[in-house]
Amino acid sequence: MAITTYEGVVEKGRIRLKAGVRLPENATVYVIIPEAQTKKKKFARVPTPRLVHRKQASEFKMTVGKG
Repeated sequence: MAITTYEGVVEKGRIRLKAGVRLPENATVYVIIPEAQTKKKKFARVPTPRLVHRKQASEFKMTVGKG
């Protein structure tokens, strides 16, 4: 598999390649975004556990000992 790279920009949600670049219809392409250009860092969200029954709350009590 041969690989050729082309530079372009995203405008209104579409990728626009530099002038003069023509790709055949249905060509398979791969988009690589340099890390320096990403605006937002994504973080994993870990939700807090929810109890089904309030009576279970006593099972989650924590004791702190003197160290």
